Formats: sequence, C-alpha cells, structure tokens
Amino acid sequence: MSSVTPLEKAAQLSRHLLPLVAIALIGCLGGCEYQSNDASLPSTSSPITEARTVPPLPARGDIDAGTYLVPVAGYKEPFKITVPDGWLALDGHSLGKDDPDHPAEWAVSLTLSPAYYVAMDACTWRGALADFGPSAKAFVDAMAAQSSTASTPPVKVMVGTYSGFEFDHSVEGNVDITACNGGKLCIHSEDRQDCSRWYSTQNEHETYRVVDLNGKRAVVAVGHIDESINPELMREARAVFDSIVF
Repeated sequence: MSSVTPLEKAAQLSRHLLPLVAIALIGCLGGCEYQSNDASLPSTSSPITEARTVPPLPARGDIDAGTYLVPVAGYKEPFKITVPDGWLALDGHSLGKDDPDHPAEWAVSLTLSPAYYVAMDACTWRGALADFGPSAKAFVDAMAAQSSTASTPPVKVMVGTYSGFEFDHSVEGNVDITACNGGKLCIHSEDRQDCSRWYSTQNEHETYRVVDLNGKRAVVAVGHIDESINPELMREARAVFDSIVF
C-alpha cells in the first residue's frame, strides 16, 4: 500500500506537467510569430508588376504602338508620348501619318522640335531667323509677331504640373508660297541658317503647346495638311498630342 498521500501525488504530477506545458507554449508562440511574419509577404498568387523601361522615340521609320521618351533640349528629363499603330518617325523630332484618301504623304503630323529660332517673316525667312530666348512666353510672342502667318490669342494651359500656352498657327491671307525663300513658309528652326519646320501649302494648320519647364521651354505641335483630312485621323492625331506627359 502506497504511503504517498493524494496531495503529494498532485504535486508530483504538476512537476512533470510544467515542462511539457512550457514546451507547448514556446512552440505555440513560435508558430504564431511565424504566421504573423508570413502574413506580411505577398501571396504566391498575387500579381507581380515588373518595371518596364520606356524606349526612346526612334529617329525614323515605322513606329510600333506604345509609349516613347523624347528628349527636351536643355532640360534633364524627357517627356513621354504614346502613339497607336501606323505612325512614322522622320528625324526623332517629327511624327506623321498618312491618309490613304489624300495625296499628301503626311496628312497629319506632330512636331517635337526645340525651335531655337523663329522666322520674323515666314516668307522671306533667310537672314530673318531670330533667337528670342528660352522662355515659353518669348516663343509665343515671336510666333504671334511673325509676318505671313497668323496666330490665335494664346490660352494658358497646364501640362501635368507645368504651365504653358496653347495657340493655333496658320497661313495668313493669300501668301504665294512658291514665291517665298526656298518655296516654303519657314515657321521656326533648330538651325539659324536653314529651316526645320515649314508650310508648303496654303491650308496647313497647327496647334501649338509651349510648356515652361522651370525656365526652359518645350514646344510641341499637332497639324494637318488641310481640312479634307479624314476627321477620325485628325482626332487620333489630337489624342497623340494630348498624350504627351512631362
């Protein structure tokens, strides 16, 4: 017959159980901590977004649909432009698209030129290309004062966080373009001795957006050869123009 009392048996049982309880508790805490840390990780089924590098705008040739970078002269950051299928690059600063029902090669176009110089007289432009400084306002004023062309009053716009101006530009009156220097109306240029952007027909029309990038200007324009262009194509060109983000 055992001499151990019930109270002594209970005490012995407690001494045996305490280490087991402690081990179980540590295991539980470890498991709980692991689950908490694991919950902060993305699920294997969660979508993973990979960074994509935006390519530069090709210098010339067909352009695939997508978004491209275009450098801004004198400014550290390029801007982005998004184009659909069917557009062509001319020189890294101009884009165009053909209307199959129109004889012109470039029915609609976008000009992304630095526009360092503005022709004081678009017809007799040789020797009349002037540098009006880097500001957006100076370019707008020079275009408005240009002879042989006409500008609408500029409207203040915001392009992202940058301010700027928008205006329309076209041929004034009945200028005989064939009698102008080089047989073209020179609007502005990257070179003081030559012309980079000109009109060759009476009915060409452009909409300019001139953006002030902290004292440096960016000049972009969308234009069409005449009013007979397919309206859908003109709307597409405007959408590309509006896609530009600085």
